[in-house]
Amino acid sequence: MDTRHATIPLQAPAPPSAADLPERVEVAHAGGESYLITVRGHTLVTGQPEQGGGDDAGATPTELFVASLASCVAYYAGRFLSRHGASREGLRVSAEFGLAADRPARVAAVRLRVAAPGLPAERRPAFLAVISRCTVHNSLRRPPEVVIELTDDA
Repeated sequence: MDTRHATIPLQAPAPPSAADLPERVEVAHAGGESYLITVRGHTLVTGQPEQGGGDDAGATPTELFVASLASCVAYYAGRFLSRHGASREGLRVSAEFGLAADRPARVAAVRLRVAAPGLPAERRPAFLAVISRCTVHNSLRRPPEVVIELTDDA
């Protein structure tokens, strides 16, 4: 067998190790069922509705999860429209979601509806292909490795 032209399979690059992660989010207890999230100097509040034992100080972590997906799709949609000379006027993404009835607790389904009035009809297939591959959606399709460590200080 001639091995001068052997093909070496390419391997996907290894994910960053936990010690090598470049981005950071901090979450601190803010009283009751509320938490302050700090990202690059921006602060968000997350909480629980009254029926969940909270004081409804902010969106729940699950709502923020779905909002993250919807806003990522909106970002990709807006970039596509701008790149193709279409208006972002009226661009909206609505998200509906449902929780699983069984364990473990999780979001079982998400429906995103994207309104892009400035989108020419001939661009719809390409638009849908692009917005279906936003970073958050890609992260759901190929989930990241998650490592949870217990420490005395974060």
